Amino acid sequence: MGVISTILGAFGFGIGIALGLVIGYFLFIFIQTSDVETPEIRPLVDQDEPTLQRMFPEIPIWVKNPDHDRVDWLNKFIELMWPYLDKAICKTVLATTEPMIKEQTPQYKIDEVEFDSLTLGSLPPTFQGMKVYTTDEKEIIMEPSFKWAANPNILVGIKAFGLRPTIQVVDLQVFASPRITLKPLVPTFPCFCKILVSLMEKPHVDFGVKLGGADLMSIPGLYGFVQETIKDQVASMYLWPKVLEVPVLDPAKAMKRPVGMLNVKVIKAMKLKKKDLLGASDPYAKLRLTDDKLPSKKTTVKHKNLNPEWNEEFNLVVKDPEVQALEIEVFDWESVGKHDKMGINLVPLKDLTPEEPKTLTIDLLKNMDPNDTHNEKSRGQIVIALVYKPFGEENMPTDIEEVSATQKAPAGTPAGGGLLVVIIHEGEDLEGKHHTNPSVRMLFHGEEKRTKPMKKNRDPRWEEEFTFTLEEPPTNEKIHLEVVSTSKRMGLIHPKESLGYIDINLADVVENKRINEKYHLIDSKNGKLQVEMQWRASG
Repeated sequence: MGVISTILGAFGFGIGIALGLVIGYFLFIFIQTSDVETPEIRPLVDQDEPTLQRMFPEIPIWVKNPDHDRVDWLNKFIELMWPYLDKAICKTVLATTEPMIKEQTPQYKIDEVEFDSLTLGSLPPTFQGMKVYTTDEKEIIMEPSFKWAANPNILVGIKAFGLRPTIQVVDLQVFASPRITLKPLVPTFPCFCKILVSLMEKPHVDFGVKLGGADLMSIPGLYGFVQETIKDQVASMYLWPKVLEVPVLDPAKAMKRPVGMLNVKVIKAMKLKKKDLLGASDPYAKLRLTDDKLPSKKTTVKHKNLNPEWNEEFNLVVKDPEVQALEIEVFDWESVGKHDKMGINLVPLKDLTPEEPKTLTIDLLKNMDPNDTHNEKSRGQIVIALVYKPFGEENMPTDIEEVSATQKAPAGTPAGGGLLVVIIHEGEDLEGKHHTNPSVRMLFHGEEKRTKPMKKNRDPRWEEEFTFTLEEPPTNEKIHLEVVSTSKRMGLIHPKESLGYIDINLADVVENKRINEKYHLIDSKNGKLQVEMQWRASG
């Protein structure tokens, strides 16, 4: 009877459970009202704070802070690139950390530490927003806010005392708001020399560690201790104002900073071949450094002389002595038309010993093509004396302007006087009524000089240098500069017209040794002219 009653009791219990579920289902269905109320729709601005918190558990930073921009495009880019970024980052981490680990493991009596597996997972970091600062310095400052909930697979094997346990890092979370500064900005790709990274607040870092399948973070007290230790260590190294500096380019090379001065004395030329059919040539020499946009230096013209003697000195700013070379050209001056080239040659600066004077007699060539047979023909020689003087660290100038301001007038300048150097850099928004072929005409001390004309160009760039030798400083004098446009088209009623002019007081040039400004042209709607002037007093 006991067995039978037990069976019947179990059977009755099962029947009762099934019957109760069926009755409960029908009661739930048929008791519900058939009237469906239309939900109330209210604008977000009418919702109270608790309701908004439930609807939006996490408000994006670009909503809370209007000065932060959305960067959805960046998140999409990272999402598409993440499979490749993952491999590249892991490869860099391995290449960087493995030598450091091998160096440090012996002092802890560890035989070997190696990565069995290293991948950052399939989930990329997400940028919540970014703020960009603008400053007067040559830099870009960005403050991104990013969150990264990753699923990495990092397995590290540690071999010691005959054992090799494996540690696994899982469920990594990193929330941080770094400040990233790119400085200084330079005209060499990637256009900045270094990256400065600092944290504006302590980061949130969370992860799990497994040893042999057991979660070490579940040990009481260990989780909180590890979290606070990581935060404190990271904050002590990178919390603002402390920074992590990552060099990208050598500032001296990237900024093309001057590293020395090349003193060139053009002594004489010999056995030059005349270019004029009637009479001798009128030679002068031009000097410049390769890979440099500065105007060429010019000697004076020696009229009707095939063996001229100049004995004139020039200083050239050197930026890279391993690459640059001194280019020497000799021309035959012509009062009308193009000046004829009489010869050319180069002197590599790497062949010069610093601070050691060197006198060279150089053959003039037609061009620098070593395979050109015309270079076998004698075109004369030029004699020059060179001294390369590198700057010391203590007096390294920051730019070329500082170097230019220290130059002296060449030998032969009248005592008490000096050399007025006028460099016409460029024009801007020049416009003529009938044509725009601008050139600059300058008048000073009754002497007129001109730049070459630029055809159909409203924003011409000349980069031409002119010099005036003076008996005394032009303290109370002015120089007249006029931009003119000429056209040789037949039938024009106005073949020449003025595009504007300026009169520059030279007192500032004498006092400051150098000025470089962009002037608004008189009698011009929007025209501007950038002019640099230097006063080089006689030594």
